[in-house]
Amino acid sequence: MTVNLKRFQALVKLGNHLLHFDPNKAEYSELNTLVNLAIASNGWFTLKSIEKSFLDWGNALKKTEIKSWINSYNFFNIKIPKKIALILAGNIPLVGFHDIICVWLSGHKAIVKCASKDKHLLPYFANFLEVEAKEKCFDFTKRNIKGFDAVIATGSNNSSRYFEYYFGSVPNIIRKNRNGVAVLDGSETKKQLKELGNDILHYFGLGCRNVSKLYIPKDYDLNLIFEGLFHHAEIIKHPKYANNYDYNKAIFLMSDYDFRDNGFFVIRESKEFSAPIACLYYEYYLSNMELNKNLEQNKESIQCIVSNLPLEGRIDFGFTQKPSITEYADGIDTLSFLNDLN
Repeated sequence: MTVNLKRFQALVKLGNHLLHFDPNKAEYSELNTLVNLAIASNGWFTLKSIEKSFLDWGNALKKTEIKSWINSYNFFNIKIPKKIALILAGNIPLVGFHDIICVWLSGHKAIVKCASKDKHLLPYFANFLEVEAKEKCFDFTKRNIKGFDAVIATGSNNSSRYFEYYFGSVPNIIRKNRNGVAVLDGSETKKQLKELGNDILHYFGLGCRNVSKLYIPKDYDLNLIFEGLFHHAEIIKHPKYANNYDYNKAIFLMSDYDFRDNGFFVIRESKEFSAPIACLYYEYYLSNMELNKNLEQNKESIQCIVSNLPLEGRIDFGFTQKPSITEYADGIDTLSFLNDLN
């Protein structure tokens, strides 16, 4: 059975609203105020990064894209909607938006707890959907969530233990730390390496989909990575980024690590996945067999893989922070999870 038509149409209108955001137009005056509040509340949020998130979501929520996404699902009429607790992260703008959209389309209702540093924008978009569809779906709260039937929670490895303890008795999706990785083989074009720079540094590298780890063949020229990053050189003017760059570089120096540095970014060999801000880890691979084994062993640490190689689940360069609406965090199908609650 098809999804609720009013909810579908409201989502399409929201996509168009995001796609044409213009702070100088009267129809966006309320949203523009909230954008400024979001920037004031979170030192990592900039007008450029917020506008990028609006544009990417606007493109993702086009009518044809949404139809293509939901056609593979069988939506049921829900007589008594379940209450879904959504505990959202706040590391990059609108990072919890996909969960909100999934609950909206599923026909259930949501009790939403936003991250303290991303609490202004998502309620606006949720209200936009409700007004367009003339249907109540979302309740936002700053308190501990009670009276829920299922939970979708996103946080760190530490917070996930808390989530599992408190929410383990109900159906749940609990997400932990993951990172994007890139696998290079030397065939990459200059354009692809520039896009890799975007995959690394969009949103200052704070997203779980940002590339923080490279797999490269022996004798790979690391200067190619710096060339791909060069168009982001102005990032060092951002105070919080510059402070992190100086601090992490100092830590590497005091630890006597061998690393490369271009004045605004540091690259170091390591088997770890989660690199600090303004840093990238790399690891050599000697054969495709060794590479595939390594990726399989560490799949719980990997959110997405950028590569030219025919690796399972690979995506193109430049798309880590432009995920398709069909892509789910941690590879867990959120819509199927919600539909199975019926």
